[in-house]
Amino acid sequence: MMQYRKFGKLDWQTSALGFGCMRLPTLDGKSGNIDQVKTDEMIHTAIEAGVNYFDTAYVYHDQMSEVALGRSLQGGYRERVKIATKSPIWLIKESADFDRLLDEQLKRLQTDTIDFYLLHALNRDSWEKIQKLDLLRRAEAAKADGRIRYIGFSFHDNLETFKQIVDGYDAWDFCQIQYNYMDTTVQAGTEGLQYAASKGLAIIIMEPLLGGKLALDLPATRPLWESAAQKRKPADWALQWLWNQPEVSLVLSGMSTLEQVQENIRSANESGTGILSAADVELVAKVCDVVNGLGPIPCTRCEYCLPCPNGVNIPRNFDVYNRVAMYDVLDDCRNEYTRWIPDDEKAAACIQCDECLSKCPQQIQISTWLPVVEEVLGLNRPYVKAI
Repeated sequence: MMQYRKFGKLDWQTSALGFGCMRLPTLDGKSGNIDQVKTDEMIHTAIEAGVNYFDTAYVYHDQMSEVALGRSLQGGYRERVKIATKSPIWLIKESADFDRLLDEQLKRLQTDTIDFYLLHALNRDSWEKIQKLDLLRRAEAAKADGRIRYIGFSFHDNLETFKQIVDGYDAWDFCQIQYNYMDTTVQAGTEGLQYAASKGLAIIIMEPLLGGKLALDLPATRPLWESAAQKRKPADWALQWLWNQPEVSLVLSGMSTLEQVQENIRSANESGTGILSAADVELVAKVCDVVNGLGPIPCTRCEYCLPCPNGVNIPRNFDVYNRVAMYDVLDDCRNEYTRWIPDDEKAAACIQCDECLSKCPQQIQISTWLPVVEEVLGLNRPYVKAI
């Protein structure tokens, strides 16, 4: 049975598992060509299992995620769930753009009201922009006229900036942070989680599996997981570690297959605060130490760096490269790189324009890493673990 959790100071309970619509199945590998049939099956399965929170954004799937979610929620499903989507602050040039984009999102989602509306991917610069353009007043007006119900923000910056944003507006209802057992001191981290919760904000967790990395059956961590008294898959361990913390209101998972939906529902059904023993928590900490030495590029495949002006599929290149370190399978990864990534999407197509650098929440030196990816995977060169 689905478990439900307190959602900050609101008189509403959320399912432990939220459905993130950033990694929906596609028909041909192109982000904007969503497989609506499979998406419907996944979303309807989640709703029937008790999932009541669905998260999307204006830019996800080449601006098609909101459209796909809106279609899936027809036929009575919309009334059974809450929708969250996000205002793309970087696309707002003047304050009137806020309302123009919001109205467009309402049409895409085929709804009169967005339950949870987030200011997307806030950092120090975008927070200053919000204040300069008085966008919170715009959000309050949209709340007053019923277009949105609750105001929050998602975040990618440091702890100091996070606290400034939390304290900079008295009427936040919730926030969304990147958090997992590998990211306890990254961005908002554990301290930020606890700080926002102390202010009464509901805390939504994104990247609980660090872009899928924490779901991998890594040879280096397998003996540790197998030593546990309670046998779980790596993804389940990562999710339970989050649900074990009372400050966590909701864990978002960006699911791409029906099997992932079913597995995450099973995990959510078994979740709860304080269900992990002290030995379990210590075990996760040991795994964290091991994983810290793997995957040299900290890419979570959020795709904020896309589209690349020259067409490079940055997250896919980084994912293949990281798997060399994770699984020690250089030949397999070279084969995937050369055969399955189109030439115009390979790392070699990078022209060092650096447009992606300011967009990366992880602050990865993308244009420095891409030549390394090409050198290792595109040619018969030795693997270099770090630069």
